[in-house]
Order: sequence, then C-alpha cells, then structure tokens
Amino acid sequence: MSESEQHELGFPGARRANLKLRRGIYLLPSSMTVANMLCGFYAVMATLKGGGTDLDNAAKAIGLAIVFDSFDGFVARATHTSSEFGKQFDSLADMVSFGIAPAALAFTWGVRGIAETEFLDIRRLHAIGWWVALVFVICCAWRLARFNIQGMAPGTGSKYFVGLPCPAAAGLIAATVHAIKLPIEDWRWSVFWMIVVIVDAALMSSTVRYRSFKDLPMAARQRSVFVIVIGLLVWLIVAYSEVVLMVIATSFVASGLALHLVRMVRHYLVSHPAKT
Repeated sequence: MSESEQHELGFPGARRANLKLRRGIYLLPSSMTVANMLCGFYAVMATLKGGGTDLDNAAKAIGLAIVFDSFDGFVARATHTSSEFGKQFDSLADMVSFGIAPAALAFTWGVRGIAETEFLDIRRLHAIGWWVALVFVICCAWRLARFNIQGMAPGTGSKYFVGLPCPAAAGLIAATVHAIKLPIEDWRWSVFWMIVVIVDAALMSSTVRYRSFKDLPMAARQRSVFVIVIGLLVWLIVAYSEVVLMVIATSFVASGLALHLVRMVRHYLVSHPAKT
C-alpha cells in the first residue's frame, strides 16, 4: 500500500505526520513570542552597558519586539492555534519587553547621566527616577493583567483597547531615545522626561480608549492599496526612522487623549443641553 493510500485511510504513519505538522503550527506563534522576549532581554542587557550606541540599540530592540508581538497574535489567529498557554506566555514576554526593558532604558537615558548641580540633590533626583521607572513597570503589569481578564473595551468588539497598550507605551520611550540618542544631562530636561514617563504609565492603567485597528476592512479589492501603504511606511521607517517612529508613537498616544476629550465634551453637551 502506498504512502498516499495510508494517508487516506488514516494509518499511523499519516497520523504521525499530521501530528508533527500540527505541532509545527503551534510552535509558530510561540517562536514569535520567544523572539519578542529575546529582544526585550537584549534591550535590558544593552541598557546596562549605558553607552550612547548601546542605548540606541536597546531602543531598536524594543521596536523589534513590538513587531514580533504584533505577529504572534496574527499568526495564532491565522493558524487557529490560540491557546490559554500562548496568552499567558505572551503576557510574560510583554512584561520583559514592554515593562522592564523600557523602564530601565528610561531611567538610564533620562536620569542617570545628569550633571551635578548646586540647585538640586542629584541623589534625590536619581531616587525619584528609580521610583518613576518602578511605577512604569507596575502599570505595565496592571495593564497586562486587566487585558487578560477583561479583553477589549466592552461593547466595541475588537475595535478599542482599554488604556494605552503596553507596546505603544514602550514604543514612545524607545522612539524618543532613538530620535534624540544623546542621554539627558540637564536636570530640568530630566524632570520633564520623568513627567512624560509617568503620564505614559498612567495612560496604560487608565480607561482611555485606543484604537486597535483590528476592525479595518481587508476586502480583496483593498489589499493592493493596503500593501502599497505598508510598503511606503516601511520605506519611510528605514530611511527616516528617527522622525517617522517619533511621529507615529506620539500621534498614537495623543490620539487616545484627543478622542477621550471629544467624548467628554460630547457627553457634557448631551447631558447639559443649551437652554433656549
């Protein structure tokens, strides 16, 4: 009996081949998650070196982790291999890449290198920076835990996230470091930077809604345009990564705040109609 006939009749050889194929499919999203975690671990190790080039490499690694994090969910849905294990494994990888790595990078780039000044105790500012980094890590863990339990914003399907997604929060820090590169040495800029990091962290644990873009129509007639747009965006990132990534990161963070303000104004106008 030929191998093809065995496959049709469901003999053990065919079942073993199908099992191996199925295992290979399940490994695809997990391999993306491992790559995500690897990038986060590299970012931490590069940050520990503390050089200007090392910090820029750490920022790039966080950006690459965002790419892998985007693809692991897509691959899992496309191959129908989503699982509770994969969900938890992805959260642990995100905690490394989008919690610990950007917090360490934010502190090293924005606080550790400030010069001595007679107007401020540097050791106290370092201690404040340490606590700011810890708050960022805690908010990231909070955001991941809440998402695992609640999922997307209620009543919106897959259209909105509740709170700033952790990859976007980490992306803002990474894009800033990549755009400016030189570590902060002025304590005033360091204070401003810590405020930015605190706001970034607060948005993760907030109830501000952010678009997920999972609901974008992907009809066949639109795919060619979509591919062209993606190709153009990739070229812009490669050619002008500092400016383009900074614009993307800040625009996404600001978009949620802007939409939240619009909803608040609309709700106020509805609940307090103008008297004629």
